[in-house]
Amino acid sequence: MLPASFVEEADRNSGSRQNNRIYTPLVVMWLMVMQRLHGGASLEAAVLELIRGLPESFWPRPCKRVPEWREQGKEPSSHTGAYNQARLALPLSMVEQSCDHLFEQLVPRMDQTASGNPPRVFLLDGSSMRLPHNEALCERYPITSNQHGDLHWPVLRVLVAHDLRTGLAMRPEWGAMHGPDAVSEQGLLEKAIDRLPGGSTVMGDANFGVFSVAYAATQRQHPVLLRLTAARARRLAGGVLQHGINRNLNWEPSRDDRRSHPDLPADACVGGRLIVREVHPDNGGAPFLLAVFTTLQGSARELFALYGQRWAIETDLRTLKSTLCLDQLTCSTPDMVAREIDMGIAAYNLVRAMVGIASEQSGLPPRGYSFTKVRRIMEIFGPDLAHAPNPEAAQEIFDRMMRCVQQSRLPRRKRKRAYPREVWGKGTSFPARKR
Repeated sequence: MLPASFVEEADRNSGSRQNNRIYTPLVVMWLMVMQRLHGGASLEAAVLELIRGLPESFWPRPCKRVPEWREQGKEPSSHTGAYNQARLALPLSMVEQSCDHLFEQLVPRMDQTASGNPPRVFLLDGSSMRLPHNEALCERYPITSNQHGDLHWPVLRVLVAHDLRTGLAMRPEWGAMHGPDAVSEQGLLEKAIDRLPGGSTVMGDANFGVFSVAYAATQRQHPVLLRLTAARARRLAGGVLQHGINRNLNWEPSRDDRRSHPDLPADACVGGRLIVREVHPDNGGAPFLLAVFTTLQGSARELFALYGQRWAIETDLRTLKSTLCLDQLTCSTPDMVAREIDMGIAAYNLVRAMVGIASEQSGLPPRGYSFTKVRRIMEIFGPDLAHAPNPEAAQEIFDRMMRCVQQSRLPRRKRKRAYPREVWGKGTSFPARKR
């Protein structure tokens, strides 16, 4: 999916000079992906992976030191200094192009696993990531304060877009969460929407159910399915919300919308439907009215069933932050933060690609497999596959991997959980630190 020729061309276009060394861009990017596949492994673990031996294809250009290892039995140093310097020197533009190239290659490949011709829907959601406390990061991502004083960790706001059916993730956008240059999730979407595959439906919760998001998507020929807050839905409906509303209307920007987006044309509007239904939660909670705005065709039942799958983005965020350990990064510069996030998304998409192959063989939907177990299978079998002595042995190892992946299907619970989901208390807090 990421040939050496593509990496070399991106390297030349970046204008950087790469010596004939061991830590080439392809090697560095793979080691960073390996760290994420191993749950945020240390630099030392990555260097030991290199010493154990990478395939010859990782060195497309002749490297003088590689034959020396083979002939004299020498190995590179296990110290992490050279690898860390190579990570810092890796051109950010090449990392972004590589991440985008992986995504663009995987989207049509994963479409082959679909039965029929289902519409491509991308789920949008925002989250946050914590960063180390240092001068460079605090300047780019200012810290904030609460009633107890200044917080310690710089925090960035990140926007992710994941394919509903396959789980593939587009390269995210992020920015400061606090300070004078703070960005909103809606503003990040307007930056990322040009990279969405053409014709993809944009689905978001009430935080994205604003005019600017609907207008930006429809101007780029992207249908929308957005949940609305009760106040915004009442404004569009022109009165009290009632179960069964299914009304065609033109959504025009409010005074606040024009104040926050002064570049909107005078005749800006979005034509679509306002649909309201009463929802009865499965957990016995009180029923409530759910209002959505959409430019899609179809019955209200079909559209609400489609919106009911939005929860998948929450589990995807949990996977990125917990399984791949992107919840708190350990980088010391803004550029290194960008490299770590992009390579984390690349690792995530590689696991989704393996799930897509399994789905193509079995006919089971890609989201019917356990991401965590498939990642662990790749972690265990990956080195053996890379060091297979011949194609026949590699195919045998790959077949064993796929047999294990096919056994990683998520359980289908016929009954509810034996215990309810509850929020645990946070316990006693420590006293404020003395300065």
